[in-house]
Amino acid sequence: MRILSITAGAAGMYCGSCLRDNSLAVELLARGHDVTLLPLYTPPTTDEPSVSRDRVLFGGISIYLQQHLGLFRKTPRFLDRVWDSPRVIRALASRSLSTDPKLLGDLTISMLEGDRGVLRKEFDKLLEWLAGEPSPDLVNLPNSLLIGLADPIRKVLNCPVCCTLQGEDLFLNDLVEPYRARALDLIRRKVPDVDRFIAVSEYYAPVMSRLLQIPSERMALVPLGINLKGYETRGTGLRTPQGDPSPNPFRIGYFARISPEKGLHALADAYQQFRRRIGDAPPRKTRLEAAGYLSRAHAPYLDKVRRGLERAGLADEFVYHGAVDRDGKLAFLRSLDVLSVPAPYDEPKGVFLLEAMASGVPVVQPRRGAFTEIVEKTGGGLLVAPDDPAALAEGLHSLYQNPALADSLGERGFRGVRQHYSIQRSADRLLEVYDSLIAPPAASQDRLAASH
Repeated sequence: MRILSITAGAAGMYCGSCLRDNSLAVELLARGHDVTLLPLYTPPTTDEPSVSRDRVLFGGISIYLQQHLGLFRKTPRFLDRVWDSPRVIRALASRSLSTDPKLLGDLTISMLEGDRGVLRKEFDKLLEWLAGEPSPDLVNLPNSLLIGLADPIRKVLNCPVCCTLQGEDLFLNDLVEPYRARALDLIRRKVPDVDRFIAVSEYYAPVMSRLLQIPSERMALVPLGINLKGYETRGTGLRTPQGDPSPNPFRIGYFARISPEKGLHALADAYQQFRRRIGDAPPRKTRLEAAGYLSRAHAPYLDKVRRGLERAGLADEFVYHGAVDRDGKLAFLRSLDVLSVPAPYDEPKGVFLLEAMASGVPVVQPRRGAFTEIVEKTGGGLLVAPDDPAALAEGLHSLYQNPALADSLGERGFRGVRQHYSIQRSADRLLEVYDSLIAPPAASQDRLAASH
């Protein structure tokens, strides 16, 4: 199968959607499929070797200039190639390109207006690029914010177009009016341009069906999957016996972007309650450790979290490890006793849970969004009431107090991820969806059997 998979870079930060897109492309390539992973906006940042093209369409610098300065809508291609260079975009991405929806309303609308909007030149560049490439059997868009690409692509390639749904409701809800209402209207009007929408969790399929008014027959489910290379053994953090006279600290971990929507502040509040519960001279010392991408815009947020812990007398127990690469991620997760990312919204993915469980680390999560199905399906953690620091503290305390329970949950998660959330299982399901669009049912079954 020849597949054109479009991926949207995230201005230099590690992004769960980019990681998923790349991991699936790697797996499909390994099975002999011809996959082109094409970046838009910025080169994707992944913690595994990237298989994306060294070419960026709808470059973040170009579309910003064209959105705000009409002159750049008419510049010749040889000039565009300067600021469309992946090297130039990488150099400026984390410092100059924003992913804040509150600042991107007009640009979001222009992308959704497609080749009839102010970014028409970028759509022309896409069609020119497609004309020089082998025609794919199918095209996949990475999110519904790019649904404006569907109609031009279908007209030129005459092939099915899929659109993955993997978290863009948060972006849409954070757009200021009138951009939010206009964006939703444009997406809903373009739903017929897509042959199949692909949700990444059972929770997310009905949510996006309602939000975008997608008919049920156009919705498919392809659960998340992660590459398990490097996760062959369980972590050692949670195996220190509580009665050891000099045990390692009980490490409570957070692994996600450092931002309010991921809930580090909520975990810090729960940690303070947890610490009050175990007293000033606990049988085992504790630590709160965090890792993940931090933008300059959110540096004050991290400072506020630190100050709260300092006022509680716990500043020495908090460590921020920064944004870590894959080896650093594996080492960080293996060192933990428990992981919690108490996002205050209904998260549709939760890749960080899969990565922790794959390391044998149990999780304590609010019962909301995709967290519920991941924890219940794997058995790898505890679910607590959402938006309740006391409930979260109680969940953490139960694992601190009962190492046998922590070990049992860690073992279940370790096995559960392999059973339900490997990249191989995710690719199997994705191919079923693709095959249903481009091949008769019998051929689809034959192709799936051959992949095994």
